Amino acid sequence: MKYSTLKFKETLVMDFLVEDRFKFRRHLLFLIFFFFLLYSARFWHWYSGIQQYYVLLFVYSILITMVYINIYILVPRFFFKARYITYLILLVLLGFAGLNMISYGFRFFFEDFRVQNIRKAGEKGSVYEGILMCVPIILTTTTVKLLQKWINDTKRIAELNNLTLQMELNELRNQINPHFLFNMLNNVKALTRTDPEKASAVIVKLSEFLRYQLYENGEEKTLLVSEIDFLSNFLNLEKIRRENFSFDITAETESRTLKSTFIPPNLFTTFVENAVKHSVDISDKVCYVKIEINVKDKILHFICTNSMNQSLTVSNANYSGLGLANIKRRLELLYGNTFSLEINSGEKEYTVNLKIPV
Repeated sequence: MKYSTLKFKETLVMDFLVEDRFKFRRHLLFLIFFFFLLYSARFWHWYSGIQQYYVLLFVYSILITMVYINIYILVPRFFFKARYITYLILLVLLGFAGLNMISYGFRFFFEDFRVQNIRKAGEKGSVYEGILMCVPIILTTTTVKLLQKWINDTKRIAELNNLTLQMELNELRNQINPHFLFNMLNNVKALTRTDPEKASAVIVKLSEFLRYQLYENGEEKTLLVSEIDFLSNFLNLEKIRRENFSFDITAETESRTLKSTFIPPNLFTTFVENAVKHSVDISDKVCYVKIEINVKDKILHFICTNSMNQSLTVSNANYSGLGLANIKRRLELLYGNTFSLEINSGEKEYTVNLKIPV
């Protein structure tokens, strides 16, 4: 019972730090805490009358601005991108600029309202107090921002692992199932009598297909050329099952860029499976799947196009099932907002256009 209560409190604290629904209360609490921290300082008592409150608000505004510049500009753009030296330099410049603005305000706006007997004694003390106040505030906000990123990354990794496991189980059910193997083995059996060489080629492709499914896609990353070979084997096996089916994969597999590119395994499988499934033409006309893969300027372009039967109306809901929902969520977890996915359904063709950083 005690462990459960502690776990609940820990989760509540973590949620308060990172969840958007607590964002307003989180910032309000920080602003109030920071105000009372400044209120307990002695520098604003060096001024007389209502001017001391103007001094307090002036310093409060400058320091709060510095804090939020650090939180929303310096940390995300420099510290999180491992540009630590640049971040440190800009942080020092920010502190220098902020303290000089405060010093300028003291000299030119509030000097006439300063208590005479501490005019000189407080000069150096005010500078030291400002520095001692800025350093812990900046360090604290940077630490909180790092903690938020760590919590969010931990959640994303856990969700990605769960989603990947779910997709792997779905793939095992949908791709390596007895019905699929039964059809392939029956095709091989028929080919051994009519075309032994072709039967041998089919066995090799089936072996490569199963080997990739069982072993290679268990890694966190796989070579792009291996993924292309897997798609080729999958489409070749489908071509054996359907006489009126054709496919084309355009990719410079011999290029150095493609050979050295790694991607998460089975990233394109769902799109190709959907293309194969919905390219069936009940009028026995030739149906096709076309795939184009290339890498330009560190961006991987994947385009998958399949034919559509004009006489058979297929709702868009059929193209947006659990498989596509999972792959979209997986892309979000893997690449955040750095990927682009466009799906276009025309009268004759259905096209998926995916761009991801590599």
